Amino acid sequence: MYEETVKFIQDLYQTKEFLPLHEPRFIGNEKKYVNETIDSTFVSSVGKFVTEFEEMVAKFSGTKYAVATSNGTSALHIALKLVGVDKNCEVITQPLTFIATANAISYCNAKPIFVDVDRDTLGLSPSKLKAFLEEFTTVDKDRNCINKTTNKIIKACVPMHTFGHPCKIDAIVEVCDAYNISVVEDAAESLGSYYKGKHTGSFGKVGVFSFNGNKIITTGGGGMLVTDDEALAKRAKHITTTAKVPHPYEYIHDEIGYNYRLTNLAAALGVAQMENLPLFIDKQRELASKYETFFKNSNLDFIKEPKDSKSNYWLNAVILKNKEERDSFLKYTNDNGIMTRSIWRLMNRLDMFKDAQTANLDNALWLEDRVVNISSSVVM
Repeated sequence: MYEETVKFIQDLYQTKEFLPLHEPRFIGNEKKYVNETIDSTFVSSVGKFVTEFEEMVAKFSGTKYAVATSNGTSALHIALKLVGVDKNCEVITQPLTFIATANAISYCNAKPIFVDVDRDTLGLSPSKLKAFLEEFTTVDKDRNCINKTTNKIIKACVPMHTFGHPCKIDAIVEVCDAYNISVVEDAAESLGSYYKGKHTGSFGKVGVFSFNGNKIITTGGGGMLVTDDEALAKRAKHITTTAKVPHPYEYIHDEIGYNYRLTNLAAALGVAQMENLPLFIDKQRELASKYETFFKNSNLDFIKEPKDSKSNYWLNAVILKNKEERDSFLKYTNDNGIMTRSIWRLMNRLDMFKDAQTANLDNALWLEDRVVNISSSVVM
């Protein structure tokens, strides 16, 4: 089956050359807009393309406001600060995620708590979340959710839409609302994905997208914070531009800020990419459909979009029977020029998070041993 899989992927991409996991496609106005930016000399964080890119992403995601940042991790860091996460707080997230999710929590000097995922979404499980909160927390007279184990406030929850597949975000928000926990959506991988007809990133108090080089659209490196809260959006823009108070010539900063704004040069690339995003999503879904058909009669399970979801299928993935078969598949495909990779090592198994509080992680552990990403570049 491994040999057949390699041949199928090579035929899909019509090449026997090395195939990366997900490479960008530049088929539109990228060079034109970047050259326009260079000619204007506005290549840093001031320029028309930054504003245009923000407006395009806000409109596409169905949110009122968008603030462009240097990468998705910086956007997530700021999002957590916006909802009040600091050194006295804890943040619930999933152990099956990219390191940026847990890193951003650490940047706020807060501690992560890892709660299990659902197998059908690969994202945070609302039922496991509810069970954890019922067992380990209480809500005090000021409506703070207190962790009875540590006596710290659980301030936020960060679910992640894994590989572009939406988690059960409405149920997660409902559970968190009951405990006065702010939801910050890590939608880094899910631009163009919808849950029950609503775009990911628009359910929580703040959402975050990434435009890294391997995402469905790219600015080389970049991120976006989205929200419907005008005050949060204004504050995000302020503190991502070093908290500089507007003045014709004086440098005045009114709080600790961050040099996190996206450059106009990168935003120019983003605007051109956004123009082709609907095409890229259609092509990704076509690719996923071909994979699904191919793997139907195999001993590999193709991961399909969850119920009530429309996924961008950013990264396609299969589930092997066990860790041994996973490792065998990884070796064979990579040895034959097809880049594949295992899913992330669970966050609580990394040295810096090994002391974090965890709930029962049976699903995450099961997935960690079996999930492999396969070639997912847009086929033109």
